[in-house]
Amino acid sequence: MDSRLLLVLLLLLGASGLRGQGPGPRGPLEEPPEEEEEVPEEDGILVLNRRTLGLALREHPALLVEFYAPWCGHCRALAPEYSKAAALLAAEAAKARLAKVDGPAEPELAEEFAVTEYPTLKFFRDGNRTHPEEYTGPPEAEGIAEWLRRRVGSSATQLEDEEGARALIDAADVVVIGFFQDQDVATFLAVAQDALDMTFGLTDRPQLFQKFGLAKDTVVIFKKYDEGRADFPVDKELGLDQGALSRFLLTHSMHLVTEFNRKTFPKIFAARILNHLLLFVNQTLAAHRELLTGFREAAPPFRGQVLFVVVDVGANNDYVLRYFGLKAEEAPALRFINIETTKKYAPVDKQPVTASSVAAFCHAVLGGGLKPYRLSQEVPPDWDQRPVKTLVGKNFEQVAFDETKNVFIKFYAPWCTHCKEMAPAWEALAEKYKDHENIVIAELDATANELEAFSVQAFPTLKYFPAGPGRKVIEYKGTRDLETFSKFLDNGGELPAEEATELPGHPFPETPENSTVPKDEL
Repeated sequence: MDSRLLLVLLLLLGASGLRGQGPGPRGPLEEPPEEEEEVPEEDGILVLNRRTLGLALREHPALLVEFYAPWCGHCRALAPEYSKAAALLAAEAAKARLAKVDGPAEPELAEEFAVTEYPTLKFFRDGNRTHPEEYTGPPEAEGIAEWLRRRVGSSATQLEDEEGARALIDAADVVVIGFFQDQDVATFLAVAQDALDMTFGLTDRPQLFQKFGLAKDTVVIFKKYDEGRADFPVDKELGLDQGALSRFLLTHSMHLVTEFNRKTFPKIFAARILNHLLLFVNQTLAAHRELLTGFREAAPPFRGQVLFVVVDVGANNDYVLRYFGLKAEEAPALRFINIETTKKYAPVDKQPVTASSVAAFCHAVLGGGLKPYRLSQEVPPDWDQRPVKTLVGKNFEQVAFDETKNVFIKFYAPWCTHCKEMAPAWEALAEKYKDHENIVIAELDATANELEAFSVQAFPTLKYFPAGPGRKVIEYKGTRDLETFSKFLDNGGELPAEEATELPGHPFPETPENSTVPKDEL
């Protein structure tokens, strides 16, 4: 090579700083390397930003990061529990650390990790930035710490002998032991990671199989109540199905009879048992408490098919009573519901609550021998005297499906803030069209009235019933203001595509975990 050309090449390479071969000088707009910045802490929690996240991931093999917003009420409620969890892990010298990121202040990070609501918690393992795991545990300190323990360590205790197995079984109310000689235990351990309210053990020892009367791979629940034990044999050919095992654990870890309250509510609905039998009693009355014996005796044959639930009418469960159309003084009372169809059933005759009468009621519903009932208020004498007509279950059909009228109905809940916000616009709409003989503006309290035609799943729900045959129903998806309502009516129940939108609503039914229920009713 020509010596002059070689010199030019060397000069060019030198001018470029040989990228990647050394630090070189930093330009005025470049950020300092992450190693030059220390990660600050608050209450034992790492406070991260876009510069320090990478450094934290390299330093901590297990990192749970909360993306929060300073204005978020749920974030503020989580903060003390998050700090307690950090203290628990620090006291144990655990490998896992907790961190937090102000999402609105770090939009690049929020976008990178697809954070759309607050708080959002993501778990990073071994510095892997591209595939964090979503946090699925509870919002309490011990639950957060346990969720992490089961990811940085083993989620099940290895059992070698009977003494260890007995000690584990005696240590908790619900203990799950996997007896495996032929199956891969990965599925079992994956389920154990998230079942935080149960203690897990694992063994392949033949003497333990023999001791507990097992001839094949089996998952066994040991519990200090009800039947005491439940077995889940593993099919040797099909192996262990994660979904089936999760359902088994959830179903059989629950008490045969569960009392409805804030703590049990999530498990009641997570059990995926669609049929619920509810006994409404006043627990302060001895005569009512005595009924629980017969109710419990009827439960075993229906485990996995019907969930038996006790609702104490004296324990601030008014919203449950309203949902079933009951009053506290009507207790004791039985009600049956399928939570998928929301069909409700009541005994034909008010009989004493005994094991036989409860079982007979369940069989009648499951066998199709009973018809569901629907809630309805009485028709008010002046239901059609105001611009906004008042509908109830008993007059809904004749008004909504009147073939000579175009009927626009608001389905609301009395406690729903979105419903209250749109009320003035709805009144103004009714006033505007009150002289149009073929247009009816109406409203129906969907918490007190149930319809055969359809169920209402959120509040407010707005539906338009155009005149003519065919019982046609059009759901309104536009903005909730007088101008857009009017445009919708004037166009025969249609809006331009650009006017359609998805607006916020409150879910139904009411639940104790649902923020839409007024606090004074919880």
